[in-house]
Amino acid sequence: MRRRPSQKLAGGLGVASPFSSASTRRRGAPGEDEDVLRGAHRPGGAGRLLHLHPPAQLPGRPLEADAAGRDFPGRTASVLKSMDFGIKETYFQIEALSYACCVTLKSISPMSLLPYLSNLMHYLGLSHHLLALNFIIGSFGKKSAWSTAQVNVTDTDFDGVEVRVFEGPAKPGEPLKRSVVYIHGGGWALASAKIRYYDELCTAMAEELNAVIVSIEYRLVPKVYFPEQIHDVVRATKYFMQPEVLQKYSVDPGRIGISGDSAGGNLAAALGQQFSQDANLKNKLKVQALIYPVLQALDFNTPSYQQNVNTPILPRYVMVKYWVDYFKGNYDFVQAMIVNNHTSLDVEEATALRARLNWMSLLPESITKNYQPVVQATGNTRIVQEIPQLLDARAAPLIADQEVLQHLPKTYILTCEHDVLRDDGIMYAKRLESAGVEVTLDHFEDGFHGCMIFTSWPTNFSVGIRTRNSYIKWLDQNL
Repeated sequence: MRRRPSQKLAGGLGVASPFSSASTRRRGAPGEDEDVLRGAHRPGGAGRLLHLHPPAQLPGRPLEADAAGRDFPGRTASVLKSMDFGIKETYFQIEALSYACCVTLKSISPMSLLPYLSNLMHYLGLSHHLLALNFIIGSFGKKSAWSTAQVNVTDTDFDGVEVRVFEGPAKPGEPLKRSVVYIHGGGWALASAKIRYYDELCTAMAEELNAVIVSIEYRLVPKVYFPEQIHDVVRATKYFMQPEVLQKYSVDPGRIGISGDSAGGNLAAALGQQFSQDANLKNKLKVQALIYPVLQALDFNTPSYQQNVNTPILPRYVMVKYWVDYFKGNYDFVQAMIVNNHTSLDVEEATALRARLNWMSLLPESITKNYQPVVQATGNTRIVQEIPQLLDARAAPLIADQEVLQHLPKTYILTCEHDVLRDDGIMYAKRLESAGVEVTLDHFEDGFHGCMIFTSWPTNFSVGIRTRNSYIKWLDQNL
């Protein structure tokens, strides 16, 4: 889907807006970090802010390589049409290995054979495929705690949870620094705070924000399952927020935020909700910043799931499998969940929650278009009975009670057009706004899932650089 920057959609807003009114400010040259649409502040209510970033190329022209990076979604679309399902799944696994190496359709490296190796090890009973793949990612992508001239980097543990701490330079005249607790993505199963992509992101954040960044190395599937990942991030964050620890790192206790991307965004949202319900921790967080977060497992047929069903890096089938892995569920349920058989009308447990992610009311017409909800009259009641975690708000923050949402801090949500999770973020922004939370929704029309960490060779995408700049700019202005 490609739109010209001048196009207006429902309510005068851009494609991703869950809001109803805005004034327009034209964007500068591609790559500049400039606001496009700014929402007005509602008197006595939540502030509303939308940034819409059009694709960084001329309207009507196919996405292609530019000086700052290479095309991702455009290059693969036509190829996918000719692939059968089995080949597609293997292709997606290859693209996911971008965490560790540069793999493209135009330039296939020998590293692209590694996903086959991880699956072979799994089938031979030598190792779980996620362990094998993560070992490969770590082997080629992990980086030691190397400090730079501006940022001191150390590995330590907070209450038994491994963390990597990035201490940026102090601002002149400000003895105390602000801080962000960062939670990496990877489907609760892959990647690490210590791989190069996240190390570089957190180093940049520490330097540009003059901040202390705590990147949490939480335990992964299949070594642990839900809710252990949440326990790890809660435990590490609580430890860090102790007065003596903040004093050790010269952190201002009134300027602490939480953030994460993808599954890390899910954990950050869960962390924020848990803190908001704790009398001792309520109001301790100044902001939360969620990067293309995964926020619900009840509906795998939102418009963005339907639109991006086969879009790398995260096709729908792979996202559903991540959920099943997270809950230590049965792979036999995957196909039924894809068509929403787990939340059919005869699944009583899901009835009360379904309204909280009714995308026909939470999303604007510019997003819903001609897509239709997929609601089964009868489904497989065994799924929710065997995996009740699907309906747990700790796993799916989007379905939390309104009373929980209203106590959350100022929020930034970044969404990408070429991403099955796009609508999760937009719906959460709308629910937060309705609860009185000040929200900034930052949407990139040429963005794809995972793009923000792809900012250096050989995966230096233009949109990766622009999303990272926009994210850090928001933190600089609001933390």
